[in-house]
Amino acid sequence: MAQQKAKKNAASKIEDRRGTGDELHQQVPSQGPHDAQGHLTTNQGIRVADNQNQLKAGPRGPVLLEDFALREKIFHFDHERIPERIVHARGSAAHGYFELYESLADVSRADLFQRAGEKTPVFVRFSTVAGGAGSVDTPRDVRGFAVKFYTQEGNWDLVGNNIPVFFIQDALKFPDLIHAAKMEADRGYPQSATAHDTFWDFIGLMPEATHMIMWAMSDRTLPRSLTTMEGFGVHTFRLVNAKGQSTFVKFHWKPKAGLASTIWDEAVKIAGADPDFQRRDLFTRIERGDFPEWELGLQLFDEAFASKLPYDVLDPTKLIPEEILPIRKVGRLVLDRNVDNFFAETEQVAFCPANVVPGIDFSNDPLLQGRLFSYLDTQKSRLGTANFHQLPINAPKCPYANFQRDGMMQTAVPKGRANYEPNSLGVAGEAGGPRECPTTGFTSYAEPLADEPKQRIRPESFADHYSQARLFYRSLAAAEQAHVASAVVFELSKVTLEHVRSRVVANLVNVDPDLAQRIAAGLGMPLPEASPAQVLPIDLELSPALRIIEGPLEKDSSKGCVIGLLISDGTDAKEVAALQKAAQKACATLMLVAPKVGSVKLSDGSAIQADAQLAGAPSVIFDAVGIALSASGTQSLLKEAAAIQFAMDAFGHCKTIGASQAAQPLLDKAGVEPDDGVTDLGAKFIQQAGQRHFDREPKVRTLA
Repeated sequence: MAQQKAKKNAASKIEDRRGTGDELHQQVPSQGPHDAQGHLTTNQGIRVADNQNQLKAGPRGPVLLEDFALREKIFHFDHERIPERIVHARGSAAHGYFELYESLADVSRADLFQRAGEKTPVFVRFSTVAGGAGSVDTPRDVRGFAVKFYTQEGNWDLVGNNIPVFFIQDALKFPDLIHAAKMEADRGYPQSATAHDTFWDFIGLMPEATHMIMWAMSDRTLPRSLTTMEGFGVHTFRLVNAKGQSTFVKFHWKPKAGLASTIWDEAVKIAGADPDFQRRDLFTRIERGDFPEWELGLQLFDEAFASKLPYDVLDPTKLIPEEILPIRKVGRLVLDRNVDNFFAETEQVAFCPANVVPGIDFSNDPLLQGRLFSYLDTQKSRLGTANFHQLPINAPKCPYANFQRDGMMQTAVPKGRANYEPNSLGVAGEAGGPRECPTTGFTSYAEPLADEPKQRIRPESFADHYSQARLFYRSLAAAEQAHVASAVVFELSKVTLEHVRSRVVANLVNVDPDLAQRIAAGLGMPLPEASPAQVLPIDLELSPALRIIEGPLEKDSSKGCVIGLLISDGTDAKEVAALQKAAQKACATLMLVAPKVGSVKLSDGSAIQADAQLAGAPSVIFDAVGIALSASGTQSLLKEAAAIQFAMDAFGHCKTIGASQAAQPLLDKAGVEPDDGVTDLGAKFIQQAGQRHFDREPKVRTLA
């Protein structure tokens, strides 16, 4: 009995560690779209409040683009008779759950926000924007951060990025942005890169993109891991409570592992050493039980607060600094299960910002409004059918029912004569079928609309394109500012058109004259005069929360780190054992790297199996490196270029290096100089595994 009880307790602990267990991810039996009874819903399981009228701007006003119930119904009808994503093609994904810390009933009626401790199953997809599905994981690029919540009221898709702002203010310009950023039309290159003429020609002509360019050229677009980056909803949304009261909200995902990025030279070398570096990292973390976590943070505010800001909260090129509006952390996101089939899940998952549930609503952000229209049509193009919602990864885990029928790849078997509403025919003797429900169905927030003529115009409050770009750049640590300047120099050095380079630098004079001067000097060109600004930039209060280096989320813990330890025949057995024990205690992973894959004979005559071969495991794929060599082992590797590069790159990429005394000749040949990040193989080495030592950087490279 005692043994059985112990086994039961052990199993319980394992289940607690896994989070929700497999039952959370199982598909809840659905009534299907042919069900005769129950509530009328969309294909996402969201109850319909009114199936008789379109959403209009007043009784006699124009139909609004955000009427997702209308668009889905017409869209399905249009395609009832039956490829790689254009953007975000390369993705990695995992299953998990969202756990609510506290009830948010005061601001939202959404069911998943009502009960503290409740867990909602989710599917999360990370991606790069510009490259194709066959590109690499580590280019300088924005990362997509899309979360599908399978709530009891239908699917909610929070489709964002790892950057809180965007390049453009209006969705009409999105095709132009992507055409400019993608491979050039006549030559088909470069792939997954913005360092070319067409991208910077577009950026130079679009001052509104300046703030985003500061982020794009920063370390934010070189994340070390998918688990060490933030996520943002980008737009301003609304939360609506049971009383119909609206609160503006901006969504944030804060990584529990902290923020960490690579250095450009490191990112380039990782792409060659392991094109699947971030995808592999996500998969192996979950596989070994090191489940990635983020906290969901909300910036909540009202119209009165928004009206006092010197920028417009509906402008997607703007953010609200955390110092001005603190973030309320309301829950955690845990990824605890890898996909079973990459194509069926990661490739076929279909996100759409218009997928919201009662209690979550839209703002009039013009970029968001266009996205509400675009995604649904994209899914038809990619997945080939209006019935893409029936794929298991896309199907709601709550009952859903409507009268949409037919279409290519219809997998359900709808019953009954009636495929319209209202009807009195029913199914199997039951009258009517599903019907709208004004009390529980989705109802849009009754926002008062100004009595103004329809027109194509930008608000004057959107006209300041430089103040927040200046805020971001000047808020960064000195090392990050140098990285931004050097990134722009590199990108513009690939631009062959002199007038494009000059125009971009002229725009940056408005951001920060010193930044523009550094870039001009790096390109060997005179500093141009500032380009005309529709609104002169102002100095906003700096926001240290925007930093990675010296910022509140900078990663300094060794938890989750992967440490590469270079060994060879004769390595001290006790040293290896001590490091393995210390790494395990710190929740880090120690990988043994040797000249050859196979058995390595240690100092006490014992043999140990290497995890990787030196030539195939350069230091760029590790967070920190150790070099545990004997005198003879050091001598044998002094003529091995991969060993010299192993130490040289780790030093050049500002990583912590731990080395045995006998390995000093190898460090000397690699140009490794003593500093706080170069230690022996004692406790300090493991403790500093998650840190970067950027004060070393001026010794190893020239930055702009």
